[in-house]
Amino acid sequence: MPSKEYRPRIAPRIGGLIVLAVLTLSAYGQPQATPAADSQMPPPAPFSATFRASLDKGVAIDGTATRSLEQLDSGLWRYQFRVDSFIADIEESTIFRWENDHAVPLRYRYELSGMLIRDRERTINFDWSKGTASGHHEGKAFSLPLKSGALDPLSYQLQLHQDLRAGRTDVTYQVIDKGRYDEDRFAIIGEEQLQTRLGTAQTVKVEKVRNDDSKRETLMWFVPDWDHLMVRLTQTEPDGSFYEIHIEDSSLTP
Repeated sequence: MPSKEYRPRIAPRIGGLIVLAVLTLSAYGQPQATPAADSQMPPPAPFSATFRASLDKGVAIDGTATRSLEQLDSGLWRYQFRVDSFIADIEESTIFRWENDHAVPLRYRYELSGMLIRDRERTINFDWSKGTASGHHEGKAFSLPLKSGALDPLSYQLQLHQDLRAGRTDVTYQVIDKGRYDEDRFAIIGEEQLQTRLGTAQTVKVEKVRNDDSKRETLMWFVPDWDHLMVRLTQTEPDGSFYEIHIEDSSLTP
């Protein structure tokens, strides 16, 4: 089925979500679009999902990726992402609380290890009482003043999921990444029917808005009937390398 375009919504050329080589799907912010309704959304539902991850950079490399969301006994939430592949493994997690339809991150951790690449570690600690975010990016310490609605490189993904559930079609987030703020915008560009391992799905197609001259492009597909589960992500880098994850299994599907 051909894509159904949302022509009035956005500019025609928009690009990608940062994903690091095998390797990272890797903002929470305040949505700039008006919600479809004024009523408060329920908190996110705990879930788990498994994906097949692949990287084509002259040679095809395959691995598995998992995402999971759970509520802890303390009432806080933990969102995790893991990749297990031949050349590298990733463990990424964020601890946050849920307030007024938004994730409020408290602690972010990222570890990358592998045979053919340099190990990397990143941390972000959010101190909302003092209004500061501090951490390390690959051995370099940083400290930033917290902006309203600030997110980390993992929690924004959950916020995007929730904002799509709320009917928003164009959102912008303030994401702390690599010791600085990035302003990341995402927009729905159409609808598309996909064949997945879980069956045929009618999806909404989302891109990250970039400058018109950007050569990086990322596309994401979410299924409204499956609680807006993301079932596919692709990213094309300026050097032509191509990264993809696609759904294998999930607790969110019927």
